[in-house]
Amino acid sequence: MGITANEELIAKVVGEVISSLNITYAPASAQAPAQAQAGIYNEMEAAIEAAAISQQVVQKMSMDQREKIISLIRSKTKENAEKLARLAVSETGMGNVGHKILKHHLVAEKTPGTEDIITTAWSGDLGLTLVEMGPFGVIGAITPSTNPSETVICNTIGMLAGGNTIVFNPHPAAAKTSMLAINLVNEASREAGGPHAIAFTVFEPTLKSSEIMMKHPRIGLIVATGGPGVVEAVLSSGRRGIGAGAGNPPVVVDETADILKAAKDIINGCTFDNNLPCIAEKAIVCLDSVSDDLIKHMIGEQGCYLASNAEIDKLTRLVLTQKGLNRDCVGKDAKTLLSLIGVKASDEIRCIIFEDEKEHPLIAEELMMPILGLVRAKDFDDAVSKAVWLEHGNHHSAHIHSHDVVNITKYAKAIDTAILVKNAPSYAALGYGGEGFCSFTIASRTGEGLTSARSFTKQRRCVMSESLCIR
Repeated sequence: MGITANEELIAKVVGEVISSLNITYAPASAQAPAQAQAGIYNEMEAAIEAAAISQQVVQKMSMDQREKIISLIRSKTKENAEKLARLAVSETGMGNVGHKILKHHLVAEKTPGTEDIITTAWSGDLGLTLVEMGPFGVIGAITPSTNPSETVICNTIGMLAGGNTIVFNPHPAAAKTSMLAINLVNEASREAGGPHAIAFTVFEPTLKSSEIMMKHPRIGLIVATGGPGVVEAVLSSGRRGIGAGAGNPPVVVDETADILKAAKDIINGCTFDNNLPCIAEKAIVCLDSVSDDLIKHMIGEQGCYLASNAEIDKLTRLVLTQKGLNRDCVGKDAKTLLSLIGVKASDEIRCIIFEDEKEHPLIAEELMMPILGLVRAKDFDDAVSKAVWLEHGNHHSAHIHSHDVVNITKYAKAIDTAILVKNAPSYAALGYGGEGFCSFTIASRTGEGLTSARSFTKQRRCVMSESLCIR
């Protein structure tokens, strides 16, 4: 029997996510993994079967037992934050070690655990009804190269809290980093008296292993974090899925904003981990009346380089090739990017800025590098219209600097994103300098928003008639 149209689509879009097969990490033999590599198998089918066996143990564990494992995962993440950060930058060639260390501490401290699993109850004359959160079983997770170990750890904490085990198919370009994180969470499980492994993967993640995972009957839920093809892969898989796809977050600045603070917040957010986070500021839409002032502060105090038209033309040809986004530029710092077009910049330069219309490719495309275009708007309605266009209907993230509550409300309704940050850097949305929990799987189109433990459970209603109401 030939493959269906859905299977063809899955193969195509997963191929975009799992695009590179350049891995040198492989087992020494075809035998089962040693204890130091618990949970890592040669074949995806074996990893899934092992995860199913482990899940039977996890499901019977008390919430306190799960929380003990999670507590150890948190401490091990903080202890190994620098090791994970350095390996990620070395393996992928993307990002900033110091910022990645901060992200690992953020994941360890602010990812919800079992406290997120709650019970709802109704009690009355007719009896008692409970709605509880139960596990899906084995969850299949696709993880990105941009935040590899952060996503593995964040997902494992939430999914384990819900009573699940996890089979990961990491991006091949971050396979070693992802496997180190998987080893770390499995060590925590063993040391806390849990199963030998709670997270599983294969030594060589590929397109084929991802397809096997997405179609396997033991996989109860698919959670995919990555590029624009991820959501389509999830929605076309025929399974219950959570899709965390692309974003191109615009930031609007109006005439009521604290312009000095806006310049600082925007550049801090845009340059965090060299713009790799999907929530990071990717374009500015600023009212014309305050644009010159904003640019002045970004150049004067925030380490921005105002590129000329000729330099922007060179950057465009460098960054956007005939095959699409130049992956060799993703996650690089501003000084490196400028050096690639023959501009020698000082170490203080953090971001490359320029002015143009919203259609300019370096503004309209999600780049994941510290290049930030500014689009002028004649009034606030014009700014909202341009920002909505730039967000491209991803409904992922957006930001605004304003002290006009009416303007903020109008923008929030029009942009309709899972995240909207007001008067702060974008990373406040993840709980870094802002309230709320942390998540590295932000599902906009499938509706979960910032995922947490409860996102990885299914509701179960238990009804007892005419009993257990003692009022």
